[in-house]
Amino acid sequence: MTSVKPSKKPGKAAAKTAPVPVPIPAPRLEKLAKAELVEMIAQRAGLTKKRAGDAFDAALEVILETLKSGGKVGLPGFGTLEVRETQARVGVRPGTSEKIDIPAGKKLAFKIANDFKVDLKS
Repeated sequence: MTSVKPSKKPGKAAAKTAPVPVPIPAPRLEKLAKAELVEMIAQRAGLTKKRAGDAFDAALEVILETLKSGGKVGLPGFGTLEVRETQARVGVRPGTSEKIDIPAGKKLAFKIANDFKVDLKS
């Protein structure tokens, strides 16, 4: 969009300015859907989408069962997943500054592999 600035002195024509290029932001990456991921796996592994989907579902089941039983899941070149226990603590509710009790629980922790971290930075 070009804009023309009005002249400060009456009777003179307004000076035209060259349009300033507006940088276009890079497109944000969308979330990769399961169907797209399965399709990519099928293409790269030379499998049908059905077989790739079954293998993907089986891998997720094994990962979930391992984590539920207290184990760690190491994916070389990617990272390690594990469930960690959190302690009960006192927190502060934002806005009201009211103190609240936060019960103990579990959280999923991910530690990125060093090779993957280097690849992401480059």
